[in-house]
Amino acid sequence: MSDFETKLGALRDQIDDLDQQLVDLLVKRRQVTTKVGELKSEVGMPIYAPDREAALFAKRRAQASEKGLSPDLIEDLLRRVMRDSYVSQDESGYRCVNPECQEVVVIGGHGQLGGVFVDLFQRSGYQVSIIGQDDWQSSEDVFARASVVIVAVPIRLTLSVIQQLTDLPDDCILADVTSIKTSPLYEMMKVHTGPVIGLHPMFGPDVTGLVKQTIIACHGRREQEYQWLLEQFNVWGAEIYPVGADNHDQAMAMVQVMRHFSTIAYGYHLMAEGANIDELIAMSSPIYRLELIMVGRLFAQDPVLYSDIIFANRDNIDMMKRFANRFLALLEDVERGDKQAFVSMFNQVSDWFGDYADTFLQESKLMLQKANEIKK
Repeated sequence: MSDFETKLGALRDQIDDLDQQLVDLLVKRRQVTTKVGELKSEVGMPIYAPDREAALFAKRRAQASEKGLSPDLIEDLLRRVMRDSYVSQDESGYRCVNPECQEVVVIGGHGQLGGVFVDLFQRSGYQVSIIGQDDWQSSEDVFARASVVIVAVPIRLTLSVIQQLTDLPDDCILADVTSIKTSPLYEMMKVHTGPVIGLHPMFGPDVTGLVKQTIIACHGRREQEYQWLLEQFNVWGAEIYPVGADNHDQAMAMVQVMRHFSTIAYGYHLMAEGANIDELIAMSSPIYRLELIMVGRLFAQDPVLYSDIIFANRDNIDMMKRFANRFLALLEDVERGDKQAFVSMFNQVSDWFGDYADTFLQESKLMLQKANEIKK
């Protein structure tokens, strides 16, 4: 064995030893965070403490700089470790905010998103009943003792289900969790004189917990009576964003409908053009690979879900037509070779984004680094 190989082997042995110590430290840290989760659960404290997290990052970044390490490296490492910490705390269970609650009824609780809420309520100690399509005829007694009824069915069924909920107890909270809010909230207010709230969880059924997840809340009636429910969401780690139902639907037309529609159109175009996915991936930079990932991710899911979202509101058609017209107008600039018009449009949009453009640039760099790390 050469002198070089001997020295390299010795250094690698040191690295292996340090890595082993790092694993042991992470195990000890997880044991502590699990105890933190148990303690928080006892007093009902939310898992996610943003001020504590921000202070921790600031302190460790400063420490890294003093020792000649990259602050970004330390923050990236801590963020990954803390995600695992949230999981360990999430496993500890949750405090029941309202022990007086008789029963939580989740209509559609066998579905993916409904199942998320069934699990969370049960882990908080609530009595939960699930109403499926075949259970409706025998559900009168269940509704009679319900303190909360959550409608978690596909969009196309939501209004018809709500319209059948005419005999709920006056103090029962009625809520839905669909991605449109104006019409479900209107129907809930019509059929039920008690507390009503429209909810839109901004996450999918594959979440492992609600830490840093957002639930949009559209207030309906008797707001004080469902504050405990919003507090329960906070205990689970979710952030509540209140907004009017009309404003919600206008925003979702941009955030969901337009995004899904354009993504589906792009995937359809790739297929119709006979694009070779293997070649596209092989020749893609991290950002284009990430875009392909997002397109492919959508087509790995239920097409009925996306058709429901896109077809749910006929008012979105005019907006999608405006999008198509702007696309064609830009294409005409390219066809004419009018770079000045194109650059002028680009600068206008850049001004509209303002400081967010630079913020998103920095955030995307971190995302691209991670995308490049997992490239196979």
